[in-house]
Amino acid sequence: MIGLNVLMIFVLLLLTAFFVAAEFSFIRIRPSRVDQLILEGNKKALAVKRVTSNLDGYLSACQLGITITALGLGWLGEPTVELMLHPLIANLNLPSQVVSTLSFLIAFGLVTFLHVVLGELAPKSVAIQKAEAVSMVLAMPMITFYKIMYPAIWLLNGSATQFIKLFGMKPANEHEEAHSEEELRIILSESYESGEINQAEYGYVSRIFDFDELKAREIMVPRTEMVCLYIHNTLEENINIIKEEQYTRFPVAGESKDDILGMINTKQFFLKYVDTPQINLIDLINPVLSVPESLPVKKLLKEMQKQNAHIVMLLDEYGGTAGMITIEDVLEEIVGEIRDEFDSEEKPEIEQFEDKLIIVDGKVPISDINDIFGSDLDQSELDTIGGWLYAKHPLLREGMEWNFDVLSFKILKKDGLSFRKIEIKPLVKTVTAPPKD
Repeated sequence: MIGLNVLMIFVLLLLTAFFVAAEFSFIRIRPSRVDQLILEGNKKALAVKRVTSNLDGYLSACQLGITITALGLGWLGEPTVELMLHPLIANLNLPSQVVSTLSFLIAFGLVTFLHVVLGELAPKSVAIQKAEAVSMVLAMPMITFYKIMYPAIWLLNGSATQFIKLFGMKPANEHEEAHSEEELRIILSESYESGEINQAEYGYVSRIFDFDELKAREIMVPRTEMVCLYIHNTLEENINIIKEEQYTRFPVAGESKDDILGMINTKQFFLKYVDTPQINLIDLINPVLSVPESLPVKKLLKEMQKQNAHIVMLLDEYGGTAGMITIEDVLEEIVGEIRDEFDSEEKPEIEQFEDKLIIVDGKVPISDINDIFGSDLDQSELDTIGGWLYAKHPLLREGMEWNFDVLSFKILKKDGLSFRKIEIKPLVKTVTAPPKD
């Protein structure tokens, strides 16, 4: 009889471990991973999908199983172990009351230890670390148990639902919640650090998140840096500009850059020029899309795709020209720097050197500087580091240095009122020794 009881205790411990492992593995496994396994032809994943699609019901089944086995261990385990220990303790010639008390305490402690360690903690740890493998093994047996115990599960779930309604709460129907952008960034970072995705993939997705928040003015070519053709120029002068800059498209201006008439395609221009050397530039002008500089880049890209526009003029709040954007400027915000055969001599906007020293183009966004140095430069009113620096200290000249907060700025190149090249490095904090007594 005792041998049969011991066997039943062992079976109850195994069943407890089964239900605990099933519960944690079903919670832990990612539904997206299950979908991937199904697409790969894994038949066991279909059973897991069935479970995770009704997670509330199957978690109730797990809880029911754990409760039944726990009650069974309490009902059978302690009396059986006490019955086995009582004769051994009785040999110590202790009073019968003491023998009974010791037998109960030792039996209770041993059964509790086995239940917690072997029935709960060990299977929980295994299920958390090997959620995918465990869920694949336990899904079908769990489905069978769910079918057998469905009436009890339905009754218990319904009772629980009615009970929580008394407190004005609704039962949770969905256990899979959508992730916020910050959560996705953390998941992405962890996936990169663990080697699940490479640096290029990590960069693409990170830039997509940043892309969604960009305004057109943050990536534009400023008005002062725009290269235009002018209708009042001679044909030779405009051709020299095209040859020197080697762009595919050029905006065409009237009297000034505030008077943009359209744009020309240099391929079309030279094909016509071959046949008609005295061609009139006005005859080749194509319309150009104009949008406010405050337009989000994601909306600008859709508009450029809709209008088949490769170049867009940005207007400031007064209707003047603020700058321009090409389709390449937009795409570079997603895929990174794009260089063609004519960009070989072009330096990157941010050059990094030792000791965290960098040399940047004046139109680099302030947010990039803050990301690099962990600084907190104000970007509420200005977008570029050159504009911010000019607003803070407009009298700076080439070669001059200026310190602000935790950073040191040195002007390497200045063009008129614009800071073109800036050297930035963190300030070295010096520790002053305390005065001697």
